[in-house]
Amino acid sequence: MSQDLFQAPDYYNLDDLLTDEHKMVRDAARDWVKREISPIIEDAAQNAKFPKHILNGLAEIGAFGPYIPEEYGGAGLDQISYGLIMQELERGDSGIRSTASVQSSLVMYPIFKYGTEDQKQKYLPKLASGEFIGCFGLTEPNHGSNPGGMETKYKDMGDHYLLNGAKLWISNSPFADIAVVWAKNEEGRIHGLIVERGMEGFSTPETHNKWSLRTSATGELIFEDVKVPKENLLPNKTGLGAPLGCLDSARFGIAWGAIGAAMDCYDTALRYAKERTQFGKPIAAFQLQQKKLAEMITEITKAQLLTWRLGVLRDEGNATSAQISMAKRNNVDMALNIAREARQVLGAMGITGEYSIMRHMMNLESVITYEGTHDIHLLITGLDITGESAFK
Repeated sequence: MSQDLFQAPDYYNLDDLLTDEHKMVRDAARDWVKREISPIIEDAAQNAKFPKHILNGLAEIGAFGPYIPEEYGGAGLDQISYGLIMQELERGDSGIRSTASVQSSLVMYPIFKYGTEDQKQKYLPKLASGEFIGCFGLTEPNHGSNPGGMETKYKDMGDHYLLNGAKLWISNSPFADIAVVWAKNEEGRIHGLIVERGMEGFSTPETHNKWSLRTSATGELIFEDVKVPKENLLPNKTGLGAPLGCLDSARFGIAWGAIGAAMDCYDTALRYAKERTQFGKPIAAFQLQQKKLAEMITEITKAQLLTWRLGVLRDEGNATSAQISMAKRNNVDMALNIAREARQVLGAMGITGEYSIMRHMMNLESVITYEGTHDIHLLITGLDITGESAFK
């Protein structure tokens, strides 16, 4: 078992922009990752197993709904604190960050924003403590980038709703206790419903043979005449804007998380370059290796500034969906490029499980696609600056 020697880069003294609370929250998450994730994550990835025993630890460091008010079991933190937790978790592994991100932004967020007081009291404290784990059902077999085309539907049966359809590529689904599911009513309007494990006709088959996010449990949601109680409908927002509002929160977390993966790859490559000797000197002394490392830290620093400013805007309530899209797209692309360059610094050793780089690279191939593909986010920016939609 290799020791976690990670040292976070801060080339522009960005810690000066953080409050003492921000740093305390981040450091708690960083220490937890070093202690609980780093020693087990390579074996978990090699064996494609989600380490379920870490769920209590994630809850203890406030990774489940950190910005949810304390009255509902959350920590009542700001958006920058949420981002820093996601950064540290993805430094450990994207799959671990995905578990927390889904729980926070795609399950707790819609219940808090769109749910009734009874729903908040019933579900949020148990989700915050990790007693309940949730998942988010939007993507379907035939509808990914076009969620508005969803085929999952429900009917009003008088004393309950009858839900039919299927969702695909759903993080946490194999062991989730509840699912926030987006479906169309008989008029074609999109609504959110809370579906609980154990409801007849509801199943969550697991997706196997993944080369990416191997420490994250991924599956399907199948609904075959599922009777959903009427009190499980989220009443306070309808239409496609409701799930997209959740995705804004999740994409914000991903923008921070991707920096964590990039930082880990950079730190690994820098340490290796200083220690690996060829032609009588450390490879860090060669120009091409310095070029790689200098470009890595430059891109990480730019991404750190981008997300910090986005966090300020989000805390003020002024961040737009397009701004969040830009950060998600830029930072994941940045992290994936850094993973590829860092792997080259390590040469053949970079493909082994002794180092984290190839695992990060494979994970980021999913992160660059999910919750809005790289190309779709580019078109969101295009729409925002031109006023012309390229989607239709």
